[in-house]
Amino acid sequence: MFGVVFPNRSFPLDISTFSQIDTFHWLLDMNTFVGEAYDQVREVCIFLLNNFTLPPDKALAVYIQSPGSPFLYCGAVTVARPSAVLSLPWPEPGGSGQLQLTADAQPLSAKIGVSVEDLASLPSLDVTAERKIERLAFKVGENLFNFMQSFCGVDGSKLVVPMDILDRWFKKFQEKAKRDPEYLKGYAL
Repeated sequence: MFGVVFPNRSFPLDISTFSQIDTFHWLLDMNTFVGEAYDQVREVCIFLLNNFTLPPDKALAVYIQSPGSPFLYCGAVTVARPSAVLSLPWPEPGGSGQLQLTADAQPLSAKIGVSVEDLASLPSLDVTAERKIERLAFKVGENLFNFMQSFCGVDGSKLVVPMDILDRWFKKFQEKAKRDPEYLKGYAL
């Protein structure tokens, strides 16, 4: 049906590694895989196996859950996109930040969930790309703000900047990007 690989951390794992909850839902207990260091696992590659036929209007959605937190959608694969490397942005455990225990005093564990879902109901197949674009936009805006702030003057309750400040900032930004090809990559991390 499907398999996963944790880059630089595992060999391919097939569906038998997961606990099947019902016909369309599977869970991987991260404590059995990496113990309490689940948050060090930053990526998962999920792939459909050759003999699995998923209807074109369905997807295998991937979710993560830190101990005591709700599940968080990470992305999906479909027949048209049979594999994907997804970022795992683990949320902080539980709302209170305290260690939570189950009734039998065992610590709750982090989980990766996989489920068959309607493709139309999913927000986006590539949540990682959307987050990188959002972060890039934020960092560029922050860079502009810091640049402008260094030239600001105060006139009563108004900040005053030179008229050519945007042009100066943009030229400087472009020059840095041309000199150092890695410069913009630092913004998207």
